[in-house]
Amino acid sequence: MLVDFIANLENIINAIINSPFRGILLSVVTIVTLLIVKSILGYFVKKYVYQQAQVETNAQNFMAVWGYIWTAIIAIFGIISLSGSLKTLGISAGFLGMVLGWSLQAPVTGIAAWLMLILKRPFKIGDRVIIAGITGDVMDITLTHVILNQVGGTVSSEERSGRGILIPNAILFGQTITNYTLEEEHILVEVPVRITFKSDWAEAERILVSAAQEVTADVIKETGEEPFIRAELFDAGVMMRLRYKTRPVDRAKSLSDIVKIVFHEFSNNKNVEFCYAHSEVIYSWKDQPALPGNLREVQ
Repeated sequence: MLVDFIANLENIINAIINSPFRGILLSVVTIVTLLIVKSILGYFVKKYVYQQAQVETNAQNFMAVWGYIWTAIIAIFGIISLSGSLKTLGISAGFLGMVLGWSLQAPVTGIAAWLMLILKRPFKIGDRVIIAGITGDVMDITLTHVILNQVGGTVSSEERSGRGILIPNAILFGQTITNYTLEEEHILVEVPVRITFKSDWAEAERILVSAAQEVTADVIKETGEEPFIRAELFDAGVMMRLRYKTRPVDRAKSLSDIVKIVFHEFSNNKNVEFCYAHSEVIYSWKDQPALPGNLREVQ
């Protein structure tokens, strides 16, 4: 079967080459061959893209671009094939590929990056990410851009500013991407609190952990992970670092709520106190020097 097919194919090629209408025949064969290749590839590409695309509109746009590109390729090669020369067809194909690769570098890279996003899924819509130094929540992933709702920017904390940031897909290949929730839905957050050396360590730890447990009770129930303390010494006291798990979007609010509780608890507790920058002058009357002979103690 295979031998017969190859023999028939050779006969067809020889007939085309020796025919006075070889230009037209070569053009027809080229167009038919490309249409078959387009149909076969298009079936698998369409099936995969629609399965992986996070937004159906993006899949529709990609397939539309796919169709336009193939239509242009078929038309160009069909016209070139009218020359009847396979050598000319091959040289033209190489030259056309070089020109298209150079002139459409950014758009092609952007679409390739979009394919990478739906293939590798480094992030999805709704994730909080850092791309090119910009933090934001992913609102949409189009063929050409990733659209972020900026986090920070107009405020100092990690809360949504409402500003939309469009990041070209073409730069994603050269950027480090940070995803807050790539493998876990929660992140570890730290609240540093400085206490004096005279403070009751156990009481301070109880207040801090209790505050975090109150604020993040739902997260503790989901993860089974309790808040904990990591401490270290510094010149003026003890740095107690309260660490707990929370959702990325709740980071700023949870931190603020915990600080509020800790502040009021410390203020009402005589056994713990904040360590802050201040100066103390201590007078000691021990080992006083003798008064000069011409000075007498006033009784």
